[in-house]
Amino acid sequence: MESLPTNLLEATRYFADEQRCIDVVANLRWPDGKPICPKCGAEEKERKHYWFATQKRWKCYACRKQFSVKVNSIFEDSAISLDKWLVALWMLCNCKNGISSYEIARDLKLSQKSAWFVLQRLRSILPNESKEKFGTSGPVEADEAFIGPDPRRMHRDRKAKAHAAGRYANKTAVHGLLDRELRQVRATVLPNIKRETLQNIILENVAPSAKLYTDQAVVYYGAFQNDYIHEMVDHSREYVRGQVHTNGIENFWSLLKRTLRGTYVAVEPFHMDKYLAEQVFRFNNRTTKDNPLTDADRFALAVSQIGDKRLTFAELTGKVPPS
Repeated sequence: MESLPTNLLEATRYFADEQRCIDVVANLRWPDGKPICPKCGAEEKERKHYWFATQKRWKCYACRKQFSVKVNSIFEDSAISLDKWLVALWMLCNCKNGISSYEIARDLKLSQKSAWFVLQRLRSILPNESKEKFGTSGPVEADEAFIGPDPRRMHRDRKAKAHAAGRYANKTAVHGLLDRELRQVRATVLPNIKRETLQNIILENVAPSAKLYTDQAVVYYGAFQNDYIHEMVDHSREYVRGQVHTNGIENFWSLLKRTLRGTYVAVEPFHMDKYLAEQVFRFNNRTTKDNPLTDADRFALAVSQIGDKRLTFAELTGKVPPS
């Protein structure tokens, strides 16, 4: 496969050719670019297929079924052409503060509803499914944040109602972990902020006996004394005490809130997990001295994850449970 483009202008021109789009997706989705039949998975039968150039699809030797590069992927059953899908994915992966559905709709000549659905489907392929635990080679920072309307910017009457309902009544709780050595983040939406909930998340994602740094939230007191080398920083008096701080994960919260407030403006709690996954993907695959990733690298990683994932509009809007 020829080298991928390096910027948005090149990407727009590069993906203008339908056959090139098919070749790129096939090469990044399947090993060696050789398609695997989604019907029979005929990988052991040398994966032999006919290629119908006029129909842009393959026919499997084994089961005699036809399939395109979109089948059994996030693109399946979409009438939107691959050039628009791939340019939208390029922008989602590489725009630091995200890209709104209105911008995608205007730039790619789609309706806003279709553009929103495209972006939500693309976000669903971004989560990292690695089960490797943090803290095996360095300290881990843990912190929670609350995403929602800012009372300081509310009308007086609305602010009074929000104050009466409670400080966090209209906010979505999220929790994050940052491995300082790996420079990677994991974040999840919380159903509640009870000690048991936070404790389970940390125990599932942080290796035993790791160094764990948190703030002095009540839920952390005495919760990990038998599992980790746990130290806390009191933000009412200090933000850093030697190596003990949570500034790294708080930097991630700052990036997330800037994206949500500046680009997406208002996000329903029901969809927060997808926007969180988007921000985690960009943060974990950012360009650093140790890991000089390019825009093309981030795009290629995202395309490689499109297989075996579907998201219908009914599932997205909560009308039916996810399959």
